[in-house]
Parts: sequence; C-alpha cells; structure tokens
Amino acid sequence: MTDMRAGPAAWARAAAWCAALVAPSAEAQDPVVDDAAVEACFEGAAVGVTEPPCLGAAAGACQTRPGGASTIGIVECIVAETAAWDAILNREYRATREALTGTGAAGIDVGSALLDAQRAWIAFRDAECALSYARWQDGTLRSVVGANCVLVMTAVRALELRDMRGEG
Repeated sequence: MTDMRAGPAAWARAAAWCAALVAPSAEAQDPVVDDAAVEACFEGAAVGVTEPPCLGAAAGACQTRPGGASTIGIVECIVAETAAWDAILNREYRATREALTGTGAAGIDVGSALLDAQRAWIAFRDAECALSYARWQDGTLRSVVGANCVLVMTAVRALELRDMRGEG
C-alpha cells in the first residue's frame, strides 16, 4: 500500500518485483486495463466473497491488444489490473482505519492494530508471491504465476478491508 508508514514503497516494491519478472516487450503496447471494470467487480462482490468471478477479467481483456497474449504481455496486463485493485485497497484501508479508530474497553487501539495487521499482510503477500514465483522458477510460467499471486492477494485484501466495516 502506498499510504502506509511502514514501507510507503511496499506497493512500489511489489510492482517492481512483478515488472522485474519480464523485460520490456518490443511487440507489446502499453497495457490498458479498464479501471471501471475493476471497480464494478469490487462493487459487485457480495460481503464475504473475496474472489469474485470477475477477478482477472480486466487483465484478460487487456491481453487482446497486440503482444498481449505473450507471456510478457500477460504479465503486463496482470500488473496493470493489480494497480487498479491496489488503488481500491488503499481507499478501503483508509476508510476502514477511519471507521475502526478508538480504543475499546480492553484498552486496545483498533486503528493501530489494523496498521500492524496491514504491515504484516504486506510482508506475507510479498513472501507468498515470491514463493509462488520460486516454485515455478524453471519455466516462463513463473512470471504469470508470481504476478497473478500479487493480483489475487491484493483484490482479496481490498474486499476483506471493506468487509471489516460491515459494508458491501
């Protein structure tokens, strides 16, 4: 997340990690993902549904551009959709942190607990996706698997943050 005090460059690291999976493609054009489609996917997901069927659809549509069906093009499209989900995640984190401010009867600052959890989630996401990449390190599919891991985990977390507030 870009607005976190611990690692304001966390998303930048994740994006750089994904981008490092592939070299720039001479044949592919800049990936274009329909942010409105990603937003609609988020908005249409019922409370408790963290992997809606529309997850990844924007990246899939992006792959129809010239060069988009290559491994490099696929990864570029996944990274582009991930950026849209990350913007939603940042928005949902801020809204959830605002909604969960204050100290409860047990003296626990819920906002600080959320910040700690989010920091730990970022570290977990990075490690989990690095593992996914490492498991496929001997093939070109590793780039797609690693990038897709970041996409799915980012979308799931955005929906979890929304659901923490009991909204949907």
